[in-house]
Amino acid sequence: MRPLIAGAAMTAALLAHAAAHAAGADSAKYSAGDKRSGYLFSSPDTRAMQDDDFQNPGMAWVDEGARLWSKADGAAGKSCGSCHGDAASTMKGVAAAYPKFNNHLGKAIDLEQRINICRQRALQAKPFPAESRELLALTAYIKSQSRGLPMHVAVDGPAAPLFAEGRKAYEEPRGQNGMSCASCHGDEAGNRRLDTVSQGQSNGFPTYRLSWQTLGSVQRQFGNCLASMKAKPLAADSQEAIALELYVAARGNGLPVETPAVRK
Repeated sequence: MRPLIAGAAMTAALLAHAAAHAAGADSAKYSAGDKRSGYLFSSPDTRAMQDDDFQNPGMAWVDEGARLWSKADGAAGKSCGSCHGDAASTMKGVAAAYPKFNNHLGKAIDLEQRINICRQRALQAKPFPAESRELLALTAYIKSQSRGLPMHVAVDGPAAPLFAEGRKAYEEPRGQNGMSCASCHGDEAGNRRLDTVSQGQSNGFPTYRLSWQTLGSVQRQFGNCLASMKAKPLAADSQEAIALELYVAARGNGLPVETPAVRK
């Protein structure tokens, strides 16, 4: 029996070593300085679901986005691909810079707004409603072309005032509970409440949340957080919402794009 016990012990030790090595590799891959992706705060089962495109439920939206990319729509009879060609090359790295300041519009916009601007101007098609399956699908498809690339949202130049506004929105107590975004995702990160509190990074959005049973945008997540704080929601695509989105995205500069991430 001793050889069997020794063999079992050796197997267990090898498995433990492999798990520790994998955890170390994950930590390096999903970190940037003191920044940690929500991936590192997730359970092993949730991580495994994200890692496997066949298990990742968010890939259904990516697949639909690929179809929409090539689908002609609107009075112009054009598709996204008519102007931008193969998304795998033309969209690589693009989403990692959003939200960003748009010089033509004189304001910052997020990726969802950029898609709808293109639809209205180039395709002469109606914009997709916020949180619609179509808008989430195209956003997820475009952003997934940047998977693994570091977030690099600009916070200087014309984006600086909005970044400052976003920081204020992030740190300002609000609602009946007198809490802020920073109350949870600052010093509390890593602590257990109903779940392990993450740093609140947005590099994986649009994200499939198991609690939602669907894909959702970072602005939907803001709405969830504000509701738990018993605070007023932000108007969709308002300047305050975009400012907060820009600040949160910039907090994660250097972290890899994970869309579609999977979270609890």
